[in-house]
Amino acid sequence: MSDKRRLVYSILKFCTSELQSNELSDDAKESLEVASQCLQSAYSLTPEDQHLQVSKSLEEIFKAATQNEPLQKKGPPSAADKEEAERLKTEGNNLMRTEKFQDALTMYTKAIELDSSNPVFYCNRAAAHSKMNNHHLAIEDCQRAIDMDPTYSKAYGRMGLANSSLEKHKEAVENFKKALELEPDNESYKSNLQIAEDKVLSVGNQGGSVGGGFP
Repeated sequence: MSDKRRLVYSILKFCTSELQSNELSDDAKESLEVASQCLQSAYSLTPEDQHLQVSKSLEEIFKAATQNEPLQKKGPPSAADKEEAERLKTEGNNLMRTEKFQDALTMYTKAIELDSSNPVFYCNRAAAHSKMNNHHLAIEDCQRAIDMDPTYSKAYGRMGLANSSLEKHKEAVENFKKALELEPDNESYKSNLQIAEDKVLSVGNQGGSVGGGFP
């Protein structure tokens, strides 16, 4: 049990570090704080249990353990599967144009089932989610696309639109900045960035306080 408690202590230290960062939204920080409290309760830990501390941070340990390990993917799709997936994507695109968003989402999902290595399918499904006001799901699909292709500007742009719809304007600003960094001449990204920045200014900084926790 002591090894598990050392592991959980390291997780809690990681959570505390994340709570101090500027990369997470206030909602995400609140969720992380709740998770941290649950772990402390489940494993009877407090910030005073510093005897459980290890020499490296959890992030350093994880990076060292996974630096030569790529993201796990299914086996490569066959040529026939890739061709059918592209056909399903095209069908989904046509359905989007006629505002049959649920049917389009189904087509994109079927395409992903055949070829889960194509970030375009996830980005297109994100667009369908957003049209159905499922913006959290849209953000998840955009993140999957970005995980596969960190230079995919459209995924950042669509994530920005989803965050804007959720009134997470700070996050949207970062998304549109990244999209513009990758595609500097895109007028749509420029316009959306300006709108998001104006929203941030009008709302003002509303950063909540972060509670105490692990050192």
